[in-house]
Amino acid sequence: MRRYSFHKGHGTENDFIILDDSYGLHDMQPELIAHLCDRRAGVGADGVLRVIRAGQIGCWDGDPQLWFMDYYNADGSIAEMCGNGLRVFARHLINEQLVTSGSFDVATRAGVKHVEIGHQGLISVGVGRVTLLDEPVQVTADGRTWNARKVSVGNPHAVAFVDDGVLDDLPLHEAPAWEPASAFPDGVNVEFVHVDGPGRLGMRVYERGVGETRSCGTGVVASAAAYRAASGHEGPVQVHVPGGDLEVTFDGDEATLTGPAVIIGRGELWL
Repeated sequence: MRRYSFHKGHGTENDFIILDDSYGLHDMQPELIAHLCDRRAGVGADGVLRVIRAGQIGCWDGDPQLWFMDYYNADGSIAEMCGNGLRVFARHLINEQLVTSGSFDVATRAGVKHVEIGHQGLISVGVGRVTLLDEPVQVTADGRTWNARKVSVGNPHAVAFVDDGVLDDLPLHEAPAWEPASAFPDGVNVEFVHVDGPGRLGMRVYERGVGETRSCGTGVVASAAAYRAASGHEGPVQVHVPGGDLEVTFDGDEATLTGPAVIIGRGELWL
């Protein structure tokens, strides 16, 4: 039997298990991740954030002393980036005094991301460059098909804009399909978006390796970027997801995501 200490947190109800592992002692097998995230047999979460020094990650060739957000989806698969997870990761670093200021960098598989701790529980994270691709893509859910915009936020997204009334009623208990299949060989996060007004969006998301979640930070950024490209909107974009509200701002193609992040508790798990 092995004992794991953990924290639990969420960003707009996108929830994560946090494992402190400075020296890389945990064996992060997919079966372990899936068990931890199981909402009946484990702790329950949309993913796992391992807190580890970047120098312990074999593929990392940057500053070895940076904290690295080693992120895993609920099914045990590795994800390149997670906007909500990054804010929760940052909140944990602050709470545990693992960083000494409210302005710092975090290493991720999508590169180094900058964090600014704001007021009233808000955290801003530099998500980085957003790339909109012109390859035609369609997504299908509930027997209905929409044209979608292919977007990269360090991880893959397909953003589909839907009519009024569709967003609330769309069943997302099954994974959407996409065409062509070659567009996303490693899977994709699919966002369904409704324009609620100038600079205001509503969004639901089906995350690869997880299912429908209450929020997806990079999905919010992808949706805001697709809306900006289609509408010409230049100011901040407010995005409402089932778990709360987030804001995206752009400096050229570089996006910053702002929203809350809280740690709700800690505990121990025996396996």
